[in-house]
Amino acid sequence: QLARIQTDSVVEMLRELYPDLHFEIVAMSTTGDKILDTALSKIGEKSLFTKELESALERNEVDLVVHSLKDLPTSLPPGFTIGAVCKRENPLDAVVFHPKNCGKTLSLLPEKSVIGTSSLRRAAQLKKKFPQLEFRDIRGNLNTRIKKLDEKEDFSAIILAAAGLKRMGWENRIGQLLSPEDCLYAVGQGALAVEVRAKDQEILNMVSALHDADTVLCCIAERAFMKRLEGGCSVPVAVSTTLKDGQLYLTGAVYSLDGSDSLKETMQTSVHYPQQNEDGPNDDVQHVGITAKNVPGQAQDAAESLGVELAGLLLSKGAKHILSVARQLNDTR
Repeated sequence: QLARIQTDSVVEMLRELYPDLHFEIVAMSTTGDKILDTALSKIGEKSLFTKELESALERNEVDLVVHSLKDLPTSLPPGFTIGAVCKRENPLDAVVFHPKNCGKTLSLLPEKSVIGTSSLRRAAQLKKKFPQLEFRDIRGNLNTRIKKLDEKEDFSAIILAAAGLKRMGWENRIGQLLSPEDCLYAVGQGALAVEVRAKDQEILNMVSALHDADTVLCCIAERAFMKRLEGGCSVPVAVSTTLKDGQLYLTGAVYSLDGSDSLKETMQTSVHYPQQNEDGPNDDVQHVGITAKNVPGQAQDAAESLGVELAGLLLSKGAKHILSVARQLNDTR
């Protein structure tokens, strides 16, 4: 349902921009939608929610695919690109409480209360902050997870992305928003991406009107950080970005699975560059899988360098060890 709402919202924006075009929506399900009895981090498939959709794109059965940007790997298969990154919804994580815990916050829950999350990133940060709580895997789409929470007594609360709840119209279920101090969010969280064939100029030009420049720069920095760390679903990597007065601030962190070991740093760079007419062979340059013709190239370069440098700083302080231990532990769980 959420995927459909997200797709409809993008198609709606395109219809407003191009009233003469006809858009047809094709629904599909993916490996990630079908395997519901295993934690995401254990399936070990990078393109869990994207492979089937990309095959349809490759076979020209569809012209564009709408994803949650956080589901897209930092390296896309050859021949594909992210042609648009829409304006980001609130990227924070949210706590949805069991009806009996209405009005509480995580710190007010009784000891040994069970919190549901399928994200290693959320669990690692929250275990450290709330050692009195227990964290357990919960899978399924948003509807399924909320149902599991409400109808059983297994969970006192579950953690979800605020953006998804908002898009579903369930904002009233958000009992607590987790600030970046409590829980840094996932790379790309809250942003929608439109994936297209890299060589399809017509479609690429069409969807590029949906780019939100600030979101593009934040997400390029986040994705570059993740890519340099070689992070993914199976390790706890988290970020937070702010863009203010032409300065882009990126906070990035890596965690051990139980959150006891972590590294966190913040860096900034200027992304204040004028848009130049960058016609010619380099107007399709991808930055971590994103093609954004209408965002200044120098600003994109600066954002990407920021992510790479911040990851380099964490690696120099021992991030590789934390992540490889996390990966091994996760594999043996």
